[in-house]
Amino acid sequence: MKNSRLWSALLALMLFPPPATAGPQLCEAAARRAAAETGVPADVLLAIALTETGRMQGGVMRPWPWAANRDGQGLWFDTPAQALDFATRSLADGRTGFDLGCFQINWHWHGAHFASPRALLDPLEGARYAARFLTRLREEFGSWAAAAGAYHSRTPQLAARYRARFERLRAGLSSAVPSPAVPSPAPAPLPRVNTFPLLVATNQTADQNAGQHITQPGSLQPAAAPPPRSGHGAVASLVPSPATGGPAFLPALHEARP
Repeated sequence: MKNSRLWSALLALMLFPPPATAGPQLCEAAARRAAAETGVPADVLLAIALTETGRMQGGVMRPWPWAANRDGQGLWFDTPAQALDFATRSLADGRTGFDLGCFQINWHWHGAHFASPRALLDPLEGARYAARFLTRLREEFGSWAAAAGAYHSRTPQLAARYRARFERLRAGLSSAVPSPAVPSPAPAPLPRVNTFPLLVATNQTADQNAGQHITQPGSLQPAAAPPPRSGHGAVASLVPSPATGGPAFLPALHEARP
């Protein structure tokens, strides 16, 4: 009985990791998925998330999805519900200039692109929006590093300071999400040599017939990723919903946006 309870506890930890472990993974997985969908380098999105919300966790700098910033004060909440409550109270007080989520998107300047602060807190929605925004900035400024500076501010001094931190963090990433390895095709079997003269004619006929059945090899290219979501329709989320039986993400936001 004792061993049974121990195995049950270990299984629960594997299936439902504690928030301190799951939090950074939500930002990182969202960055990777948005990179695959939009073509923005994954290390660019990961470095933006680290520059915006990175903090030491287990001796490693990692991003945090339930972060906020208002009036220059950074906040790291333990749960998404706490971060949403902060946003809700800020709006009730008429203070719209706050940042939310893995990529610290500002509600005052970008909130019109999101249905609610709850959507802004969704790591995948934030990652997709950040990727599209960075793409436009790169077209304007000519490089990902310059785009990162403008992501923070168009004031040259502020942009330069942010860019320097972004470049340090990007260079320090252990890997830039390598592409999946493509298995090498199996070598073609060597032809067998027929040492029986009476069977030569039969084998030649079989070889000629076999040569008429040539099939096209399957493509090694992955299927195209779906285009980024536009508007406020349904969107795939990396966060489990109550309907799935997993841990709840966020309560509904009932108040109207200003």
